[in-house]
Amino acid sequence: MLSRMPQTGSGSTTRDAIHTAAARLFRDQGFARTTVRRIAADAGTDPALVIRHFKSKELLFLETMHLTIDDEPLLDVPLEELGERLAQLLLELDGSARGIFLALVRGSNEAQILDRLRETHEKVFVEPLRGRLSGPDADLRARLAASLAGGLLYALWVARDESLLRTDGKELIAHYGALFQEILTPCP
Repeated sequence: MLSRMPQTGSGSTTRDAIHTAAARLFRDQGFARTTVRRIAADAGTDPALVIRHFKSKELLFLETMHLTIDDEPLLDVPLEELGERLAQLLLELDGSARGIFLALVRGSNEAQILDRLRETHEKVFVEPLRGRLSGPDADLRARLAASLAGGLLYALWVARDESLLRTDGKELIAHYGALFQEILTPCP
């Protein structure tokens, strides 16, 4: 006997349910392991409605996966303390940021997702840092620091480097803070 799938309300309620289910599934399972059928099931709707509302799984992914970091704490700190504050900010990121970062990295073999990853790198990491720096090599220093930030997140969240994960947070902040500070400080 076939059971009827429960339907959510019409219009934006269905769209919102799909959006919510997809965001959670993409964060938890990544792009490749999340299916339109599973999104629909979790949203209590039909897979055809997922496509009707979002056109494709890729477009739904792009609509739901936006990594943002509150860069406000970076704006108030003196430049000579920026490296340590950046390290602290990265190490305090919550599980939602981790899930989105992992989903973007794992889905980056898809062209549109790779574009989103590049956009995220630029807007979330490079631009806020470049805004704090001066000098002819400010863009390069911002990009180097952003790359170091991405490497730290990759080591912690993708590679799950056990040694780094066991290291005391204050020690990581001190070491990474010094590395960031060296990169952010203009060469004489």
